Amino acid sequence: MNPQPTTQNTMPETGNDSALRWRCRRGMLELDIIFNHFLDSAYAELNAEEKQLMDQLLDYPDQLLFDLLMDKMKSTDKGISQLVTRIRHALTA
Repeated sequence: MNPQPTTQNTMPETGNDSALRWRCRRGMLELDIIFNHFLDSAYAELNAEEKQLMDQLLDYPDQLLFDLLMDKMKSTDKGISQLVTRIRHALTA
């Protein structure tokens, strides 16, 4: 009998994935919650270009990330803007 995992983490914990999860840890609890939910629910569906955009997004300072994710401001970068929208939608899915 093979035990089934009790979590629904769709992202396997490999070296790269745990490094990404570490980069998603932020100084704001709200951002931690948003990014961890996105990693667990939708990150695996991103293509290579979107994953690169995610890497760029994680270089942003916390306050800018928060403002983007709370729709208080828009990015002038179309790809970043689309990714932010996708992250926001993952919260309601």
